[in-house]
Amino acid sequence: MNIEYCFSVIIRTRNEERWIGHAIQSIIDHVPNNEILIVDNKSTDKTLSIASYFQKDPNYNDVDSNYTNINILSVDEYTPGRSLNLGINNAKYENILIMSSHCVLKQFDIKKTLELINKYSGVFGNQIPIFEGKKIQKRYLWSHFKDIDEENMYSEMEKRYFFHNAISCFKKSFLLNHPFNEALTGKEDRYWARDVIENGGSTYYDPTILVDHHYTENGNTWKGIG
Repeated sequence: MNIEYCFSVIIRTRNEERWIGHAIQSIIDHVPNNEILIVDNKSTDKTLSIASYFQKDPNYNDVDSNYTNINILSVDEYTPGRSLNLGINNAKYENILIMSSHCVLKQFDIKKTLELINKYSGVFGNQIPIFEGKKIQKRYLWSHFKDIDEENMYSEMEKRYFFHNAISCFKKSFLLNHPFNEALTGKEDRYWARDVIENGGSTYYDPTILVDHHYTENGNTWKGIG
């Protein structure tokens, strides 16, 4: 296994039993050399037991593509930034992939993504909104997820730089020096992008990194849209 192609995948959870298994399976299918860090905020449902189904047995050296290394971390005083920074600090690999627990990875070009995160401070991907099993029209916030690449995306809707951590990729070494703001209760990705760009960095939107983003009642991206 070439460590240069390995990814540490960070997934934040709180009562995500409906989709967590689909999310993890999609990572195993599309990012074969990975570890997955579940950063959990007091789940009371089957989220963690479902995640454990995918845990590779360390007593066996043979490679089984149906399993992976699962590291479960706990965060009590949740903010998006605090949870992400915890995962980043515990990540084994230099390549970081952040994905929402109710997203399912559909397309991921590892070689292209590695080239992009070697050039840009952060890269985020395309999202297809799925409401009760049906693809819905990309309006409101979803209209940012177009089919063309864009550097330093600026949102006329929000009047600020746009970035989205439902599916995003970075270098760990960069994030350690430019962590997410732990005081924010939301939009940590937009404020991170603003600070990075205003200090000479750059971000990139790659529509070929693709997820289905499934509706959840607590999903911030869905507020006012569902």
